[in-house]
Amino acid sequence: MIGRRRRELNLTQDAVATRIKTSTPYVGHLESSRRHPSDKIVTRLAEVLGLDSRKLFFLANPETEALISAQPERAEGSVSAWDQFRKNEQLQRIHNVSNGELELLSQVTRLGEIHSPRDLIYILNAVRHALGR
Repeated sequence: MIGRRRRELNLTQDAVATRIKTSTPYVGHLESSRRHPSDKIVTRLAEVLGLDSRKLFFLANPETEALISAQPERAEGSVSAWDQFRKNEQLQRIHNVSNGELELLSQVTRLGEIHSPRDLIYILNAVRHALGR
């Protein structure tokens, strides 16, 4: 999808790399799915290519969508969405969650019940977007 859209816009890999502030080989790796971009790169890439950043992120990181789309039913006494998220180091690594962001999300959970770890990712990305990260 990235390579096709780049070609539709008559852009070279070098031009895209310059605009998203990365290397030309990295753009090639993204196009061939050998690398998975961070949310910052996805945002820049979506802007340059005129694509939806959420859709692009999930296309570039299909395992992430599977991880956050799983919404197990919460039975009485089961683990909260916050506890699931807090203990899921892989999900935190995938989304580059900092200690400060964990603290922020912890405070958000005090406002009301969060139903799934996916909701916490959504909240985190909304905050990052609002702060221009």
